[in-house]
Amino acid sequence: MNYLLFLLMAQPNQGGTQGSSGMSSMLIFLLLIIVVFYFFMIRPQQKKQKKIQQYRDALKKGDEVITIGGIHGKIVDVQTSTFIIEVEGGTKLKIEKAAVAIDNNPQKK
Repeated sequence: MNYLLFLLMAQPNQGGTQGSSGMSSMLIFLLLIIVVFYFFMIRPQQKKQKKIQQYRDALKKGDEVITIGGIHGKIVDVQTSTFIIEVEGGTKLKIEKAAVAIDNNPQKK
């Protein structure tokens, strides 16, 4: 981005006020691109991350979860940054909270 600004600044001035108005219009255009990028790319991603974090924080003992690796289990213990889940056959696994995928299926079993 600094390289782009350097190129904009390094362009020769074609005389008086026309060069400075061209430069200001280029800067306005650049700022407009940055604003559009923020509202269409960065902000929605931040909202999605916040929703996922709230979902993971709301999980409690007895909830059924699916990990991002596809493991299905039931939470038997909640710790600070991990869950202990019970999978088929009574096997218990310790997983990170970040490894739990958000449940997009509105139907609960």
